[in-house]
Amino acid sequence: MEFLLDPSIWIALLTLIVLEIVLGIDNLVFIAILADKLPPEQRDKARAIGLSLALVMRLGLLFAISWLVTLTQPFITLWGWVFSGRDLILLLGGLFLLYKSVGELHERIEGVPEVKVTRNVAYAGFSAVVLQIVVLDAVFSLDSVITAIGMVDNIYIMMVAMIVAMAVMLWASKPLTDFVNRHPTVVILCLSFLLLIGVSLIAEGFGFHIPKAYIYSGIGVAILIEAFNQFTQRNAVKHAAKIPIRHRTAASIFKLMGGSVETTTDLAQHQEAQKTFVDEERYMIGGVLTLAERSVATIMTPRNHISWVNLEDSPQEIREQILSVPHSLFPVCRGSLDRVLAVVRAKELLAVLDHPQQLDELIKQQRPIYIFEKMKVIDAINTLRNSKGSLVLVTDEFSMIQGLITPLDVFEAIAGEFPDADEQLDLEKIDATIWKGSGMLDLYQLELALGLDIVTQDADYTSVSGLILDQCQGMVDVGTRLKYQGVEFEVTELDGTRIVAVMIYIQ
Repeated sequence: MEFLLDPSIWIALLTLIVLEIVLGIDNLVFIAILADKLPPEQRDKARAIGLSLALVMRLGLLFAISWLVTLTQPFITLWGWVFSGRDLILLLGGLFLLYKSVGELHERIEGVPEVKVTRNVAYAGFSAVVLQIVVLDAVFSLDSVITAIGMVDNIYIMMVAMIVAMAVMLWASKPLTDFVNRHPTVVILCLSFLLLIGVSLIAEGFGFHIPKAYIYSGIGVAILIEAFNQFTQRNAVKHAAKIPIRHRTAASIFKLMGGSVETTTDLAQHQEAQKTFVDEERYMIGGVLTLAERSVATIMTPRNHISWVNLEDSPQEIREQILSVPHSLFPVCRGSLDRVLAVVRAKELLAVLDHPQQLDELIKQQRPIYIFEKMKVIDAINTLRNSKGSLVLVTDEFSMIQGLITPLDVFEAIAGEFPDADEQLDLEKIDATIWKGSGMLDLYQLELALGLDIVTQDADYTSVSGLILDQCQGMVDVGTRLKYQGVEFEVTELDGTRIVAVMIYIQ
């Protein structure tokens, strides 16, 4: 055991391990590419068998050192070229690598889509793949063993180095395979490396020695460039992830929609058609994409705009109230809007106002439906569907009525406002850069109309009034101006402390 204390033994062992790993990388890459042709449940098994056979083959060749030495002696002469056994093995191995590399490159460069279904997927046969791995092992094992013989005289050091190197490669095979499969450009790069190695093996077989440093330096530069490419793509994805998903989705849809007018021959007509197409559709698409982000509070009719019936009023007062507004549904309450008994249609309510017993029966049949104000609009659609055309009341965490929504509110969130006879538009366009809006104007509606990014996801407010009050810390007067996200707001009308109207200027 004294030889274990010799530093030169350890240096030789570590050096040989590194060399064996480096020499095995190309073998490992090709095994990864071949294993990908198998069903997923067989890939790990194929890698393990392939690398294990490589280890057995290399250890077996070590014990056949005397035979390997004879492989360098002249074996056959063809057309004036003298070939040894080693030369023939290198020639055949190089041709095999060229054949497989060119075939794989052709398959991938042709770009034929690979259709995979859950059943009857056309995978390669397990035995065929393992056989190809064995052939590769034979080629690369010969090069690896000859390198070991040339560096070290102690067979035990050679065996230890090969076992350690193979254990490292076996451990790294799955991560390397996963990485290669996730990055198609890496597969092309690896196949190019194998093509280069195949050419070098053929050159070696004809007696033209190409220094390994030249080959591996070229491979190193290509790997460095590919690493920069991968970092660039990763950073692009990382920065793109910061953009709200609705903006990314909208941009993709707009791009697809823009391509649908390519049949226009005249450039000016094409640009005008594309502009008109986007202007008409952008709002609706943006509205659909925001439904998963918007809360019910952003589209509801607010509490102070709700027309409701108080049963404590006289039948005549109730009749006059119903006939004075164009609504067809009314919350029926007792004394306060927070004490809702039912949601009743106007014509049904008018028919039983003078009949208390029938009125009570009608109220019992039309129980109100409630949802929480912070529920997402996309989640509230199912509740509206179950309401069968009725309205749904919106409450806060203390069960206080904050507003109501109807199917029309959802439609307006997608397609824009459809005001009733007693309503004014919340947003009116004065000219290309000036708009007039109400204080209750929904920020999502403003964002969609202007095509700007105004909404702050973590904000507690949903209206223009809330935005101005928040940014101005509640200190607002007629003439107050606020510049925010490329838009300038000017307060033009107040009702006490409530902002009634604003002018909006696009900068």
